Amino acid sequence: QVQLVESGGGLVQAGGSLRLSCAASGLTFSNYAMGWFRQAPGKEREFVARAKWSGSTFYVNSVKGRFTISRDNAKNTVYLQMNSLNLEDTAVYYCAAGPSSSSLYTYWGQGTQVTVSS
Repeated sequence: QVQLVESGGGLVQAGGSLRLSCAASGLTFSNYAMGWFRQAPGKEREFVARAKWSGSTFYVNSVKGRFTISRDNAKNTVYLQMNSLNLEDTAVYYCAAGPSSSSLYTYWGQGTQVTVSS
């Protein structure tokens, strides 16, 4: 049974930082690209960042230079370091796993709330 468990969300002031973690189990971590998505109230879920086993990464333009995705392959864990947070970053953040050869995601975590206050 595949599980993705996010942690690290919370309330932070604008300009602050948070680090999200996602621990994966029940899958061969090296076969999967790991992604972060977010969904703000009243909005559709959007892609945030992606990291392959090889270390290659990709970001949505709105977070480039502020967010960093990384993965610890020995711990089957992916992280999202978020700096210079602003009000527009408030959302539920989801971790996802998908085959490296595909842009689709097969497994999803339950989400963790990030709230940025002014």
